[in-house]
Amino acid sequence: MNVIAAVKSYVNKMNEESEPGMKVLLMDKETTSIISMVYGQSEIQQKEVFLLERIDSPNYANSTGLRYLKCLVFLRPTQQNIQALCLELRNPKYGAYYIYFSNIIAKADIKILAEHDEQEVVKEVQEFYMDYLAVNPHLFSIGLPTCMFSGNWNPSALQRTVQGIVSVLLSLKKCPTIRYQANSDACKILGQRIDEVLNKESSLFSFGQNSQSMLLILDRRDDPMTPLLNQWTYQAMVHELLTINNNRVNLSNVPGIPKEMSEVVLSAEQDGFYARNIFMNYGEMGTSIKQLMDQFQTKAKSHQKIESIADMKNFVEAYPQFKKLSGNVAKHVTVVGELSSMVNKYNLLDVSEVEQEISSQTDHSAHLQSIKKLINNDKVRDIDAAKLVMLYALRYQNHSNNDVKSLISLLKKRGVSDTLLKNTVNILEYAGSHARQSDLFNVENAVKITKRFIKGLSGVDNVYTQHKPVLHETLEEIVRGRLKEQLYPYIGSSYNNGRYQDIIIFIVGGATYEESLTVHSFNKMNSPTFNVLLGGTTIHNSASFLQEVEQAMKNVERTHTRHIRNVTFD
Repeated sequence: MNVIAAVKSYVNKMNEESEPGMKVLLMDKETTSIISMVYGQSEIQQKEVFLLERIDSPNYANSTGLRYLKCLVFLRPTQQNIQALCLELRNPKYGAYYIYFSNIIAKADIKILAEHDEQEVVKEVQEFYMDYLAVNPHLFSIGLPTCMFSGNWNPSALQRTVQGIVSVLLSLKKCPTIRYQANSDACKILGQRIDEVLNKESSLFSFGQNSQSMLLILDRRDDPMTPLLNQWTYQAMVHELLTINNNRVNLSNVPGIPKEMSEVVLSAEQDGFYARNIFMNYGEMGTSIKQLMDQFQTKAKSHQKIESIADMKNFVEAYPQFKKLSGNVAKHVTVVGELSSMVNKYNLLDVSEVEQEISSQTDHSAHLQSIKKLINNDKVRDIDAAKLVMLYALRYQNHSNNDVKSLISLLKKRGVSDTLLKNTVNILEYAGSHARQSDLFNVENAVKITKRFIKGLSGVDNVYTQHKPVLHETLEEIVRGRLKEQLYPYIGSSYNNGRYQDIIIFIVGGATYEESLTVHSFNKMNSPTFNVLLGGTTIHNSASFLQEVEQAMKNVERTHTRHIRNVTFD
């Protein structure tokens, strides 16, 4: 189950099925993101694609077009896109149109398009199921920054999520058993809506003999700790500290950054160094960057001797690779340099040590003192100070000596923003013990911690890698065939004694790169017996997760946090 390979195969098929010759690729905002996640612009242009256009761009509406070019159309089947395409076909800019929709399209919409194709320029209409963002081979996102409002599904986000998951299933040719987290209405509703589509479109899902597959729908609220923690593997760390948006990282705010480095692309498909180091931890990244620099310097030196025509020819042939390598060196040195600067500037090693201890151990008095000390440290960022209080509030919510009030008072005294203060309350209302099905802080933790110290990642002191997401335990239960039906009920009547080979896990409220690492490690150990694919409404870092929490808690009555509400909002 490789979502990047699935999307790439559709793009290749799209290009191969049209007639040879120069083409235009016409997309919308979302399908542009879908394709850019797996292909760079130069790679697309190598497939005889002369122009990339956006149907929703005002500039495109006013352009004249080139009738001798063929047009590959890749759009989401929305009403807005259908209307725009009708206008396009009534006055076609190009000689022939090959139309591909990213998901199931209604027969009525195809009829409307046919009626507008008065000049008979449409050569083909097909459904190519790539209505999601393929982030890593085992990770996909629907691309929704938030999905809940006032404690319930935002209706448009629910519809978009159903469409995204359905397209994942179709692209991978899976018709799975659906299970969901029992205490989550959001998971149940999503599961039911997907099941309705599977039944309605049963002919599309009749894949014949298929491996046993399961779609397991989980709620972000069951594990609020994971998205709050600082991260120490390359991809996760970049997202936490700099933010990755559709494989792009904005560095324009970095002091003294060269113009060409103001935005960089981090794509494992187009960047071998990134592919090799995506799950490497911070300690190992320094060694990897040094090796990349040495490799570059060796190649740079070898090209200084050009004494003959043959030397020139060899140089020219090697130059594109040389240029690419030099760009890669500069990019990763810049990114890792900025990460290193932020780690030192904001005391992130000290912050992370306390975060990890709170998430993995129980020592109320020591944790309280450590948090107070860091709140009073001027080098620590406001968001890190507030997150420490949130982690404390979650772990010690029911502790007899809970002192979250004094910690919030210290945050107020420090001058932390009202938004962060409110989120210390929101997080408990959103994902406190009343909202969780799993026990985040079970009594087996001491045993697990001992194992983690032994099995921890090399290169970074194990103190920074103690935490394991709840998803880790869930996967262990699946392997043992012990996923309890009362905790994860079935939708529909597909039972198979709980034994599955292909497992698609979807997290309502967003997945994280730490969970992606968990799945990657699990697949390495258990493939081909088990193959896990992870998806989420979005891929969170701590800042985006807190926006999700804030949106979900708007207009929700605070029934579980009245005891700390006054100290926050007075």
